[in-house]
This record gives sequence, structure tokens and C-alpha cells, in this order.
Amino acid sequence: MSQRLRLLIEYDGRPFYGWQRQDGQPTVQGALERAAAALNGGEPVLVQGAGRTDAGVHATGQVAHLTLSTPRPVRKLPDALNYHLRPNPIAVLAVEEVDESFHARFSATGRAYRYLIQTRRAHLTFDRGLVWRTPFDLDVHAMQEAAQYLLGEHDFTTFRDAACQAKSPVKTLDTLEVFRLADRIEITTTARSFLHRQVRSITGSLVEVGRGMHEPGWVKEILEARDRTACGPVAPADGLYLERVMYDEEI
Repeated sequence: MSQRLRLLIEYDGRPFYGWQRQDGQPTVQGALERAAAALNGGEPVLVQGAGRTDAGVHATGQVAHLTLSTPRPVRKLPDALNYHLRPNPIAVLAVEEVDESFHARFSATGRAYRYLIQTRRAHLTFDRGLVWRTPFDLDVHAMQEAAQYLLGEHDFTTFRDAACQAKSPVKTLDTLEVFRLADRIEITTTARSFLHRQVRSITGSLVEVGRGMHEPGWVKEILEARDRTACGPVAPADGLYLERVMYDEEI
């Protein structure tokens, strides 16, 4: 009798070539699958995540599922998985047994991302690779005004990576907030799902507004253009975090 498990995971994305398994490259999925196989008698285990984060992108609330051939005590699994994950900067925060119908990606009803920006001239020491440093002061009020044009259902072709495999560029942004905490600016957003590099594309354009390069209404113009070349610079992976994955029934 097999055992399907739901994992809550956090990771520092800096050493990895993203979530998705790649031959010869360190990935989050690959590390988790090796750890799971060690608990499965050496048999391969497929670990499927709710979000396939890019290289350098972090997570504080990634969700994944896997199936073990032989059931194990759930309460012991976080420690066991974390033991086999060392020294990778990945932590399994919680494990729960779920029904076979549960799928981390397809059962999800929403995802929440957070982007961190540090406004300072000096280079970063402790937070290098964990936030996007910009030497420019940013107008948060202008950024928040611009963000309002992106709320709701739109064709997000302008903010869609050319390599995106989604069938449609139409997505619905439920929330998009910009706020300041001392010399740090945070951008938070939620939606059922996102296009490839959509959050980083939006962030880069909002920063252009914050710098005074464009008026807030420019974001509405480039959105309506439905033209990838109209997008501002794509923000680096450094400051992006998958913060939470939502489900109809919290498990």
C-alpha cells in the first residue's frame, strides 16, 4: 500500500538551476527526489511541486507531493527528509498524508509571491542574492498607482516571457501591493496562476515608474499593447519568493 504525502518546503534558490530536474545540474526537485528515494528503499520517487521556480528564485511556502511505496510514520518524515537533504539549503517544514487525488500543482487554487527590493548605494553583504539592490530611491506611491492598472483579468502578453508554455496569456491578478519598510520595498501579489516570469516582468516595469522614468499610466499603455518588447527590464531572480500556495481545503 503506497502513501501520498504533501510537503511544505522552503529553500534558498541561489545554488540551484531552478526547481525542475536537469541532468548534471543542481535543482530543488532533484535534491528532494534523492532524499525521498533514500526513504523509499532506493526506488526512484517523483516529487511534483506547485510552482516551477526559476534559477535563483527562493521559496518560503512551496508545496509538493510525492508517493512512497511503503508507508512511514508521518511525524518522523520531516526530520528524515531533512537529514538526507543536507547540505542543500532546502528545509521540509511539514509533511501530511493526503488522498491520492491530491496534486500539488493542479489542486492549487492560488499562489502568492513576494518580491524584495533594497534601495541603497552600497553593495550588499549579508543579503546578496536574496534581494534586488537598486541604488535609486523609488517612489512607492507612483508604483502602487501603476500597479492598480494590472489588477483583474487581462491579456498579459507584455509581461510574458517569450519561452512561456502557457496556452493563454490571459491571467487574473487578485492582488498587487507595493509598500515600503525602511530602506526595503516589498511587492506582493496573488493569483490562481502566473505566466513564466510574469512577476519579475511586472516588478521591473514598476521599478521604472518608481525611478521616475515613466508615469504610472505607462503601465496601462504597455499592458494594452500586448507586446513583449514594450515591457520594462525584467527584475532579477534574487528578490523573488514563492510565499504561499492555496488550496480549497487547507490540509
